[in-house]
Amino acid sequence: MTERNAQQDLRHTDHFGPRGPAVRGTVLVVPGRGETHDTYARFGKRLAADAYRVRVLDAARLDAEDPDGSLTRLGGRIADAVAGTADPDGAVVHPVILVGADTGAVAVAALLGREDGAGAAGLRPDAVVLAGLPAHTSASPSGSWDDELDVRTFCPAHRSTLTDDAAFGRGALDEVVPERILAAAYASEADVPVLILAGDADPLADRDALTRTAKSLPRARLSVVRDAHHDVLNDMQHRSVAAEIVTFLETLRNELVPLVTVESSAW
Repeated sequence: MTERNAQQDLRHTDHFGPRGPAVRGTVLVVPGRGETHDTYARFGKRLAADAYRVRVLDAARLDAEDPDGSLTRLGGRIADAVAGTADPDGAVVHPVILVGADTGAVAVAALLGREDGAGAAGLRPDAVVLAGLPAHTSASPSGSWDDELDVRTFCPAHRSTLTDDAAFGRGALDEVVPERILAAAYASEADVPVLILAGDADPLADRDALTRTAKSLPRARLSVVRDAHHDVLNDMQHRSVAAEIVTFLETLRNELVPLVTVESSAW
């Protein structure tokens, strides 16, 4: 397939908020290995209900033989997707936030570490969320479909979504993440606000490496989700994770000053 035809085949899904409230920001979701638009339907609808404009892209495809080219192409796709959310006057609602999962998170972090910010298109988001960043060496989920589901999620609804999705790439977690791109992601010097999300039951995660990365960035937070697996955006704790992301988005709109502080608590 030619590059031009591949571009024509790219798709996305959109989630719009309720009529009435002004749009509070634009969220671009970049899925990871095996994932499809359906994977993030619940997540997109939940953020959209809080008046955020959500667009889910096709999964990130990272080429070990052409890492720079694959990142540049993804950067162009992201820029085009953001531009496509503009209102009739041509204005894109800010803040613009990139949410990457698995290799989507790897790609987003690596892009932000480049001199051009996010690929040849020059898009620079206002903030990013990195969910389920895989480790340099990860436990392989090879085995049955139930084994792969156990690595990904214990949420019954999400397990059904993945199982019923004929387009979902089963076994994709066995694909090796290009080391050069993965190293660039962990060494990223992104200066935009970053929320890193990790499940403490994710066998593909390296908590020590995530902690080092979070501490190395000027404006980053590492939030660990208790008992969550690799698909941290879609596991049993998906409501709390979505709330954490919305809190991050609202804090971002307030120049990273928390809108709610606890003065007294018995728990």
